[in-house]
Amino acid sequence: MAFALLLSILLPLQAWTQETKPAGARGTGRMVEALPCETDPPLIDGRLDDAVWQRCAPTGGFLQKEPLEGTPATLGTQVRFCYDDDALYIGAVMSVDDPAEIVSTLSRRDNAGNSERLILSFDSYNDNRTAYTFGITADGVRLDYYHPVDQEFNRDYSYDPVWEAKVTRGDTAWVAEMRIPFSQLRFNARELQLWGLNMNRFIPSRNEDVYWVLIPKNETGWSSRFGSLSGIRDIAPSSRIEITPYSVADVTISRTGSVGDPFHNRIAWRAGTGLDMKMGLGPNLTLDATVNPDFGQVEADPAEVNLSAYETYYAERRPFFIEGSRLLTGEGPEYFYSRRIGAPPKLSPDAAYAEQPSNTNILGAAKISGRLRSGLSIAALTALTEREFVDTYDPVTGFSEAMIEPLTGYGAMRVQQEFGVESSTLGASITGVKRDLGTPQAEARLTRQAVSGGLDWRLRFDKATYELTGYTGFSHVAGSTDAISLLQRSSARYYQRPDADYVEYDPESESLAGYTFGLNFAKNGGEHWLWGAGISAESPGFEINDAGILRTADDIDGYVKLAYRENTPSTLLHSYRVEASTSTGWNFGLVRQYTNVGFDLNATLRNFYQAELEFDFGTAALNDHLTRGGPLMRSGNGWNVYARLNNSYAEDLRWNVWGTRFTDALGSWNWGTGAWVGLRTSGRFELSIEPSFIRSVNTRQYVATIPGGGVATFGSRYIFATIDQGTLSARFRLNYAFSPDLSLECYAEPFAASGAYSAFGKLSAAESDQLRLFGADSESSIRYDEATGTYEVTDEHGSFGLPDVDFHILSFRSNIVLRWEWVRGSTLFLVWSQNRSGYERNRMLIGPDDLFRSFDSRGDDFIALKISYWIPVS
Repeated sequence: MAFALLLSILLPLQAWTQETKPAGARGTGRMVEALPCETDPPLIDGRLDDAVWQRCAPTGGFLQKEPLEGTPATLGTQVRFCYDDDALYIGAVMSVDDPAEIVSTLSRRDNAGNSERLILSFDSYNDNRTAYTFGITADGVRLDYYHPVDQEFNRDYSYDPVWEAKVTRGDTAWVAEMRIPFSQLRFNARELQLWGLNMNRFIPSRNEDVYWVLIPKNETGWSSRFGSLSGIRDIAPSSRIEITPYSVADVTISRTGSVGDPFHNRIAWRAGTGLDMKMGLGPNLTLDATVNPDFGQVEADPAEVNLSAYETYYAERRPFFIEGSRLLTGEGPEYFYSRRIGAPPKLSPDAAYAEQPSNTNILGAAKISGRLRSGLSIAALTALTEREFVDTYDPVTGFSEAMIEPLTGYGAMRVQQEFGVESSTLGASITGVKRDLGTPQAEARLTRQAVSGGLDWRLRFDKATYELTGYTGFSHVAGSTDAISLLQRSSARYYQRPDADYVEYDPESESLAGYTFGLNFAKNGGEHWLWGAGISAESPGFEINDAGILRTADDIDGYVKLAYRENTPSTLLHSYRVEASTSTGWNFGLVRQYTNVGFDLNATLRNFYQAELEFDFGTAALNDHLTRGGPLMRSGNGWNVYARLNNSYAEDLRWNVWGTRFTDALGSWNWGTGAWVGLRTSGRFELSIEPSFIRSVNTRQYVATIPGGGVATFGSRYIFATIDQGTLSARFRLNYAFSPDLSLECYAEPFAASGAYSAFGKLSAAESDQLRLFGADSESSIRYDEATGTYEVTDEHGSFGLPDVDFHILSFRSNIVLRWEWVRGSTLFLVWSQNRSGYERNRMLIGPDDLFRSFDSRGDDFIALKISYWIPVS
């Protein structure tokens, strides 16, 4: 229905788009012409001694954005363009007063850091919204990314085209030569092309950022403000058929488990092949497909201890799912979270011992993406994951096999139409998940199918100074009564709350449905004053976690913010921004959940050091999640302060330090501090270390719900305790580049966390923040039993037990990757990963020595060799 409504609007919008924004309309008068060079294309060697470069007229005249906005660049930059039937060529000369001033580090592709570089952005669709960006550093490191919207720093780094560049250095300049095949760009089929163009040179030795077309800091937009690249004619969009087969061999050495576990100290060998394919579907759409993908080279997720009722979400790191992922994202809810595909299995075998796979095997995946001449963007993705089985072992029955994940299909699609001279957008998204469950356990715990989606819009006014954004969406999930009951009782909604009279827990229901909406209006441009306000809601039955991300439903949230900024340098400050905001949330029973007031100060000093200070205050409110399915519980007033300081981005030795402090009226508090130090030499090494320590005391940490409570708490005991928790970690990175195409990257993270529980008690009454501590009066007692490792508790309603939940956790994760682009577009990976962990039940607070102890923890070693070969069929 959402797509039917969208299509009824898109056709007239497409016509309006074509009428109001003709080909060639640009926001600035700057223009440069590319000359044809079909008979004498330049050799890519970084020298510009080819005859064609002498015929090409250079363009320059770059202006500063930093440090003195609008003034001419202190160093000259000249860029020339030519083309043949297959590629666009760029020749650039970046003048220097002293070659020793050039700051540049040799590193792997897409890791420019603070190196001096030249960036070129092409709006090849000439749509005033999107752009493809290519860059080269003074050491010859290539970088590329895609701008999915009209914002300079909204970048999609998954864009990974195959192209060439070379650099040479002299006494008065460094010179770059680039060849970008037209097959790696998307553009409309026209006899005469007119592309948007902007160029940027970053000169770290002078803290200077200069642009061919300067967009003032007080104004918005990126592609819509470009100049023009003209002269390209009689080129055709390529069919772009590329095939990349790969082979992989790996071994996993497991040192986990316990005595009697047959899967302890196991060595598992594996070999496989797969295929990635990219194919053009006409001039505007591209099909990407992968069969039996392997992501063994991907860095592990950071360690953590999660004591909340909510899932932890990690960033996507797998190349196939990263590339073009922004096209599947609109305003509002995150309907599609690609890490659902291939996630760890959701079921647990009923056995004493079992294999523990870290992911579900992906049989295949495909996606289509692109943008039509009318301004209609299209993106669709589908994937199929395997029915997953593991070996199990029981001392009585012996070895067996169990299913831990059903065969599952995933689908996601989004269309977005751009319209009007301001490049406003209207879009629609839809996702679907279908499972072939197959077993009683799967039927009881997993849904059979889930569908969600909606409409969204971004209306821009007055050169994008003002924006009205909004969305509306739906969800529908179907499954067995057991599976739907789990969703109703989940932490996203807690239908079983005894004091919630506006929702009803239905154990016989076989489906769950809900809706969401949001509306925001903001002023994002202007010299000084910026503001925004908005409201959003997710109904209690809204559920998108089969394919997307939803932390909680049953929410109504509103905010207002006001900011003042100054971008004109003064005696002390280069720029600053002050922001005040307030937000409030209710559930659908109109119970206020929170109210926060915040102040934020960001300042850049004249030496380009940056400082930030945040202060937040939250008022007491009634929370419907603290008791995890029980009645409302009051939270206390609390405040938090955060401060950060970092030095200039242009320096070789970069650092930042931060600290935070929180306290509330109920006696909870925490403080934390951390730092990041990174060293980039004008050579081949990069080194960084990121230590952090957080100490916290939470006097209202949920422990358990025990039946048999009093009337004041609806017949159940809601048990809480004080937890004294410490978390210490350090992340190390060491990279060495043998060349721009051959690099060694090392990552290691020792991690330690501890938690000591005390002052156990139960909620005294619904809507209260007070606990009745066990043992604090004659009606109750609590005793720890060393033999069983449990607490024996007695109160006026009887006796019950509580587990000892103290913990002392150690973890060590590391990743070493040798990456070699041995032929353009073809890559070899040699990988060694470690994942070690240890658990002890004790009350000791962690210390620095625990980081070293983490090295001795048990775990897995993973070693893999993967090689791919890029085959451009056309």
